[in-house]
Amino acid sequence: MMPAFAKEGATDLDAVDTVDVDKLADAVDRIIKDGADVISTTGSYGEFHTLLWDEFQTLVTTTLDVVNKRVPVFVGITSLNGREVVRKAKFVREVGGEGIFTGVPFYYPSTVNNCIRFYHDIAERFPDLSIQIYHNPALHRIHIPVAAFERITEHSNIVSMKETTARWPLEFARLMDVIRGKISVFVTQNQYFPYALVGARGFWSTSAFMGPWPLLRLRDAVDAGDFETAQAVLRDIAPNAGGAPEGTEATDMARKLACKYAGYADLGPNRSPFMEVSPESLERAIKQAKRWKALCEKYRPEVESRAAVAAR
Repeated sequence: MMPAFAKEGATDLDAVDTVDVDKLADAVDRIIKDGADVISTTGSYGEFHTLLWDEFQTLVTTTLDVVNKRVPVFVGITSLNGREVVRKAKFVREVGGEGIFTGVPFYYPSTVNNCIRFYHDIAERFPDLSIQIYHNPALHRIHIPVAAFERITEHSNIVSMKETTARWPLEFARLMDVIRGKISVFVTQNQYFPYALVGARGFWSTSAFMGPWPLLRLRDAVDAGDFETAQAVLRDIAPNAGGAPEGTEATDMARKLACKYAGYADLGPNRSPFMEVSPESLERAIKQAKRWKALCEKYRPEVESRAAVAAR
């Protein structure tokens, strides 16, 4: 999950050009070379909610140019209404994008039937784009039930789902019964093991731009069936599992500011209205970033060694 790299001055309410294209280009190129499989822009951590229309266009075109089809790119187009989603999707298609991901418009909570109708409308209007469902019940105010996917999967260009909710294992298994072979599910990094055993095809992470190597080691271990190593990596990644969830100040807004302490990328300042971050939250986030840096130093040699062997 890619952040929306911000220039100094992005905190100014009169700012109209806040995307730091140089930092974006350097970090995205680096993370692909280091082994990332997919890039997703403008999700929640990617600040779709704080970008102006022109800034969205700048971020998308720069990302597509830098990636240059080396890996798939899903452009986040979640918006407060369906017409804005369509406007963004049209732009993505016009500039050569091939994948979009979107949550259900969320100012008022959607009914399940309106959710289904929304995804059908987008799929029918953009049959040439690969569509990823962005399922974030906490922010989008709807939990999409398993039964809804019987109808959602009627469109073959709905190809994947970013799953942010911790569905119970039985619910996830039932979901896979419905969508297997039609929709690939990306769970959170902390769920990849054991959910990969039930059918998850990958995982997403907002920690990736602090350095991808712990995540790559987790991916490689699970994919190789080395579940003992996978569990050890997960214990390193999430030593305090059950703590603050994604989307809180401690793990989101403060973390953006603290990310540079991991040494991989500087995401720049927060945009309005997220400028007030408590010293306690920032201190926790800085400690997390420094701990992640140590994990990168631990796992990078393993990942690069295994990659070199596989390339021979």
